[in-house]
Amino acid sequence: MIRREKGRRRDLWMLEYDKGGGEEEEGGGPVVTVAKAADNSSDDGDNNISINNIVNVTIIFTKKFQTSKLKLPPGPQKLPIIGNLHNLEGLLHKCLQNLSKSHGPVMRLHFGFVSVVIVSSNQAAEEVLKTHDLDCCSRPETVATKKISYNFKDIGFAPYGEEWRALRKLAVVELFSLKKLNAFRYIREEENDLFVKKLSEASQKQSPVNLKKALFTLIASIVCRLAFGQNLHGSEFIDEDSIEELASRSEKLQAKFAFSNFFPGGWIIDRITGQSKSLNEVFSELDGFFNRVLDDHLKPGRRVLETPDVVDVMIGMMNKQGEDGSFKLTTDHIKGTISDIFLAGVNTSATTILWAMTELMRNPRVMKKVQDEVRTVLGENREKITEQDLNKLNYFKLVIKETFRLHPAAPLLLPRETMSPIKLQGYDIPVKTQIMINVYALARDPKLWENPDEFKPERFADGSVDYRGLNFELLPFGSGRRVCPGMTMGIAMVELGLLNLLYFFNWGLPEGTTVKDIDMEEEGAVIIGKKVSLELVPIRPH
Repeated sequence: MIRREKGRRRDLWMLEYDKGGGEEEEGGGPVVTVAKAADNSSDDGDNNISINNIVNVTIIFTKKFQTSKLKLPPGPQKLPIIGNLHNLEGLLHKCLQNLSKSHGPVMRLHFGFVSVVIVSSNQAAEEVLKTHDLDCCSRPETVATKKISYNFKDIGFAPYGEEWRALRKLAVVELFSLKKLNAFRYIREEENDLFVKKLSEASQKQSPVNLKKALFTLIASIVCRLAFGQNLHGSEFIDEDSIEELASRSEKLQAKFAFSNFFPGGWIIDRITGQSKSLNEVFSELDGFFNRVLDDHLKPGRRVLETPDVVDVMIGMMNKQGEDGSFKLTTDHIKGTISDIFLAGVNTSATTILWAMTELMRNPRVMKKVQDEVRTVLGENREKITEQDLNKLNYFKLVIKETFRLHPAAPLLLPRETMSPIKLQGYDIPVKTQIMINVYALARDPKLWENPDEFKPERFADGSVDYRGLNFELLPFGSGRRVCPGMTMGIAMVELGLLNLLYFFNWGLPEGTTVKDIDMEEEGAVIIGKKVSLELVPIRPH
């Protein structure tokens, strides 16, 4: 407000902060404008206000009263400095789900100095991902994502703009197209055949298999061949154990709390606590791996396969680019892209298959029904399974859908950032606000799903809901411009991997354990998997 203070032959007009109540001025805070004081030395100066001061005061009043109050989403009470960080306990997706039950499906939190909106309803998700897709399709910057994306030279974390659009087009047209998907089919089938042989050896010995480790090796073998041209079983510079450890450390560090992300000057604390050092060490290992991949591809005389891998494709495009002013592909773009594929493509698919097997073991009725379908439709005594067999199955596809619903590998979609103010479910969302969509909460919303915690594939029998981004109650791959570009590749790996497990083997629990002993506790950072691996005994059916 404006107050008038009288002094000796002087009028002083001053603007004070309007602290306000629960609402804020547009732009996220109070409007501050300073009016120049009038200094009139004549005895009759009380009524002699200069034109400049009248203009200044008019501007203050105009700006003050024309700026509309924002209707911001509700949320829990925040504390000074830390905001709502004290409200975050346990696994983030479950914590946010519980908070949303109290504060609504569009909820506002403060992570330190950063404003974050949590979306937990399908209507609000549709507004963000469809209605306001263009306004909300940028990404916030964090110290970890900046590192692992090579200064945002990737598809997943790059802010919206010309560079991201060019990379996205490259991914859709060259790297993950239907043509490329079919060209890489032989790799997926060969690795699954080898996977079945290894499980058959364990079956002969009647020894339990650590499915978590076995599935990671399967998917990592596929990804390393199609992306890097590296056979994980005979690579000179990477092996099964080291690649699993590197992926795990990279993912954990990506989601680890960093003061730099939420507080001005937070980098000082990150340096003191060793967070910066840990990030640099893991990135150095990751970068070393990618450099060896690139060096291998750039060797003189190296033979390019008939179906070139992702790195070959990108190197070829980089070598052919012209000298015009258009987007230029660099080695950092290549490393940023294969970083996305490596960190997002392996654990997500392996985790999904593991959750599917876990739920099937806990639900014998569903296990019997899906195995009966698989073996009846495909016939008995097959030596190998192909991806063409997938199109013949119905109930099997419902099992896949139900797994994506109940156990999305990434229960929180990567956060978006608003590029302009928007309205969301009647609330004002200012520019530069982070938006997180809790797909875990959507998939377990009792308003959308009957008995949402029950594993029941039949709920999808009418075919009205799919997981490819058009139905906003089921979003394992996201939607809109930022939908996962590798979705079709991920689905293919999950479906073929699970089909081989169900066709070739019956499954038993280790001696002395029952279904009730299967641990369902979750763990993880960005990707949420089983804390305790699933140990099962593969049994060849007679």
